[in-house]
Amino acid sequence: MKPVAILQHEASQGPGILLDHLRQQEIAHVLLDPCAEGSAPANARDYSGIIVLGSNHCANEQLRWIEQERCLLQSALAHEVPVLGHCFGAQMLARAMGARVWRNPCANIGWSQVWVTRDAQALMDLPAQLTLFHWHYDTFEIPQGASRTMYGTHCLNKGFVHGRHWAFQGHLEVTEASVRQWCSDGHDELLSASGPAVQSEAQILAQLQQHIATLNATALRTYRAWTDQLLREHWMPCANDFLNRFRLKSNHYLGMQL
Repeated sequence: MKPVAILQHEASQGPGILLDHLRQQEIAHVLLDPCAEGSAPANARDYSGIIVLGSNHCANEQLRWIEQERCLLQSALAHEVPVLGHCFGAQMLARAMGARVWRNPCANIGWSQVWVTRDAQALMDLPAQLTLFHWHYDTFEIPQGASRTMYGTHCLNKGFVHGRHWAFQGHLEVTEASVRQWCSDGHDELLSASGPAVQSEAQILAQLQQHIATLNATALRTYRAWTDQLLREHWMPCANDFLNRFRLKSNHYLGMQL
């Protein structure tokens, strides 16, 4: 099975509980840093899936590595390589599908509730309501052919699905350690940010253990639903090869009998 590519852009915005899931399922993966390296892979067919994490950059910035990431996601769409986008990654997937990304009316930072559509509840093994961790200023429109999966109070489009490609504006992957590190790295940003959907560092950390425990349990179920697609893709060719060989042997046997 080809490895899953994980595109990480910031030290404090790693794969978190998602990495634990990949290791537990013994799914091969490779961690890439297009921002630091200045470039992104070109061919999505080199991977069984592509995971794009958050970034302090805007998806609309005219940077070489951002443009290459967009092209990589277009390659994934063209060749049906499953994509899983988080925050910046969700915005990049939207852009790759021709949708707009623009400034949300207000910043979304901290813990807040999202509502999940019925179809997404069944597909992604999600509850009807979920408290997610957010840290974003931009939003996206739902791409043509995709369906909204989540919506929030201060940001309507919190997620979408297009076939095996899933996008989450919020962060399912965070751990207690990563949220604490994120708050530490973004201390000055939190002091200057304001609005109805912005929490202070104290508010973010106040019930951190409880939020993380619930979110991690949900995230593991959802990540399992997404990676199940990779495993089905991996095993189906083997099953088809077996059936083809069986048919050839059966036809040969019948020919001999006749």
